[in-house]
Amino acid sequence: MSNIKYPIDSPHSFSKEEISKELSTDFEKGLSESEVSERQNLFGKNNIEQKKKKHPVLIFLSQFASPMVYMLLVAAGLSFFFKEWLEGYAILLVILINALIGFFMEYQAERSMEALKKMTQVNAKVIRDSKLIEIPSSEIVPGDILFLEAGDMILADARIFNTSQAQADESALTGESMPVEKEEKNLEKDTSLAERVNMLYKGTFLTKGNVKALVSGTGMQTEFGKIASMVEAADQSVTPLEKKLQEFSKKLIMITIALVVIIFITGLLSGDKVLELLETSIALAVAAIPEGLAIVATLALAQGMMKMAKHNVLVKKLEAVETLGGTNIICTDKTGTLTQNIIEVSTIATGEGTMEIKLNPSARKMEIISKDNFSESKSFQLIKQIAVLCNTAELAINNNELKEVGDPLETGLLKFAYCNQIDIIPYRNQFPKIKEEPFSSETRIMATLHKADSKSFVAAKGAVEELIKCCSSILEKEEVKTFDEALKTKWKNDSEKFSAAGWRIIAMAYKDADESTTDLTSNLVFVGLTGMLDPLREEVFAAIQECKSAGIKVVMITGDHPATAKNIAMKLGLLESENEIVIHGKEMNDYENLSSEEKKRWTAAKVFARVSPKQKLDLVAVLQEDKSVVGMTGDGVNDAPALKKSDIGIAMGLRGTQVAQEVADMILKDDSFTSIVIAIKQGRIIFENIRKFVVFLLSCNISELLIVFVASVFNFHFSLFALQILYINLVTDVLPALALGVTEGSDSIMKQPPRNSNEPIIDRQRWKSIFVYSTVMAACTLGAALFAHSTMHTSKAWNPELCNNILFITLILCQLWHVLNMTTDNSKSFFKSDVFRNKYVWYATVICLVITIGAYFVPPVAKVLSLIPPSWQDLSIMFGFSLLSLVINQILKRTKIIL
Repeated sequence: MSNIKYPIDSPHSFSKEEISKELSTDFEKGLSESEVSERQNLFGKNNIEQKKKKHPVLIFLSQFASPMVYMLLVAAGLSFFFKEWLEGYAILLVILINALIGFFMEYQAERSMEALKKMTQVNAKVIRDSKLIEIPSSEIVPGDILFLEAGDMILADARIFNTSQAQADESALTGESMPVEKEEKNLEKDTSLAERVNMLYKGTFLTKGNVKALVSGTGMQTEFGKIASMVEAADQSVTPLEKKLQEFSKKLIMITIALVVIIFITGLLSGDKVLELLETSIALAVAAIPEGLAIVATLALAQGMMKMAKHNVLVKKLEAVETLGGTNIICTDKTGTLTQNIIEVSTIATGEGTMEIKLNPSARKMEIISKDNFSESKSFQLIKQIAVLCNTAELAINNNELKEVGDPLETGLLKFAYCNQIDIIPYRNQFPKIKEEPFSSETRIMATLHKADSKSFVAAKGAVEELIKCCSSILEKEEVKTFDEALKTKWKNDSEKFSAAGWRIIAMAYKDADESTTDLTSNLVFVGLTGMLDPLREEVFAAIQECKSAGIKVVMITGDHPATAKNIAMKLGLLESENEIVIHGKEMNDYENLSSEEKKRWTAAKVFARVSPKQKLDLVAVLQEDKSVVGMTGDGVNDAPALKKSDIGIAMGLRGTQVAQEVADMILKDDSFTSIVIAIKQGRIIFENIRKFVVFLLSCNISELLIVFVASVFNFHFSLFALQILYINLVTDVLPALALGVTEGSDSIMKQPPRNSNEPIIDRQRWKSIFVYSTVMAACTLGAALFAHSTMHTSKAWNPELCNNILFITLILCQLWHVLNMTTDNSKSFFKSDVFRNKYVWYATVICLVITIGAYFVPPVAKVLSLIPPSWQDLSIMFGFSLLSLVINQILKRTKIIL
């Protein structure tokens, strides 16, 4: 350890042996645990220093930077100017309390986002103590051996020492848009960054092939880290919802200013006192401002994201939560999303016949359940050999438990070999790999060249129709024969039958070769087929039916054979008739050449088979052109463009490549389709809750506006004071609005059609509802004061103080009961609605009532709010008229006059 030299200057100029010596690492064994621990202590974690978190003091100060606060400050300034000291200080106190509430909520939201970021951290595959293991990327140390495959993010700078047709996308670092071919050769010290073909750099990703590389730089010692230290991270942009709320608040302020000016001018012309007019104007200004609006919206989004995380959905962007509610098409992969991703070999077909088998990996046994048994034949031995050697996955045994690392299809093949008593690592050591042509979505074939004593051979596997094209011979009854067109057609037909029965079919082939062979996929000898089953997830059928009732179309996109795809789609209820079309990838023209009829055919189809990543991208474009909001699942590096293009990119957390996860809007930790449906449901609930509290806050505030406006226009001897309005806004607005933000949602939320993405938060129907709610509450509040005077206090002259108190308390009660009007499903009884069943609404109501009653018993507060103890008769009027507003609004809701 004492010989290690780090950091290394120009690692690309070192030979493999030199850099291995510099970093004191063994290429085969990697580092030991003790070496790793020592290097972590010396060189720290493999992290890029993030932009410093926003200091709590700055979070607090930012609460004052809003037009609404500026307007309140103007109101406070006017109060001080006219020597209304108490009112001025009270307004400042309210601004302070509001800022504290905002600070607490934003701080909580930031903590929630930090927790989500930790959940989305990626892992790296490294060789330590001769074993391939997965570790968190932050645990990588200089000298580690990285193993990377196509689709993996490169998580540290590393010198390549073993590569197989590898290409890397380094556009994020160099700006070069084309993938760079990677080689092992030595380079000159002055080679430019973009030309260092023997290096991998943090922040880029592998697009093809696989490599082994020695870590030469971690954390801030990487090229990415050096750039990051010079660049200040950009501020996060606001979400579309926040923009809508900001624009909405500005419009509200402009309307308020216009109202204030009208009342002020009207009052002056009527001969009213300037001071009284200013007080009324201040009261109007305060009444119009929904102080908690932006705060509650942000918290609702952040809390919604945390809630989704508990359901195995990691949402990376706030705006994705908004888009989820409007999604009307889900394009989903089959493997692992609709199925369990437990792929096992269940059928072997060779020239000897067809043998059905059942594997028991825990007991390491294979049971033959068919009449045919050719387990001792040469073809079966070759299939076992190809399953292990033409494979990049790993199968480790820890405490008698199998740990799978790699693609589920490949680990399924390894389990087949394992159950046939093949020890994976020793077997691979017996036939070392010389060369590899990795699987790609273009060729759909993988081939590897291996050394075996005095000769070498090629092992190949892939899609049936593609691999058969590469075969000129076939192994039948222990003999190699010519593979003519008639035989090829027979095997293709057999494959079709297996696929129609639901099996995933992989073809296998081999050929003898020498070490200098360059073309691994020509003149192969066809060996046979392996049929693999991946059981359907039990809960998916119900989830698809829920999507149908919610107006969401589910489209299955798979690389499988069309017959396999159709079989699965029928079982899941995606297709209801055998006559429904399955579009084959070979039928799909490029987007630029599509006719309108072809586009219509694409938009009508529910199943696409043998689809390439480019065709996925084209499909998204066609669906979006049809005004659909598209959610697209993906797991491979080539899926990244389609994920990015879609409205909601959904990456797989278990089998998804790191590149796919990087560009996606959300990640499914369990890869399950049901989780997508849960996320859409939560997205709908969150948006509906935001609507609820916006409607609630606005109707409460406009009711205050109407009361002040009516009292001013009709020259009543009583009205609400600015301080009372501020108190009401703090007590009866914020807490119930927060409670609405966590409503569970109605049972009918997934029986409604998707929301139009261009639909505003408050549409015309909701504006109508807001004004009706406000008018009813204002009328009942004013009615309580007028009724009390005309019935209970007829012998007395107008008592402005008493009438003011009746207005004040009645309005508080009206607004507290009003939260129960915010239910969205009017088909259910009042007592079974989602809001009525929300315990937080009742907590908020009780707290608000306690605070209101408590105000009478705290002399300074009672004095500031001009409170006087009410009589029992006055209390009964307050409660009666406040409940009357609830009854009237409920009748209007039930008769569908308002929402």
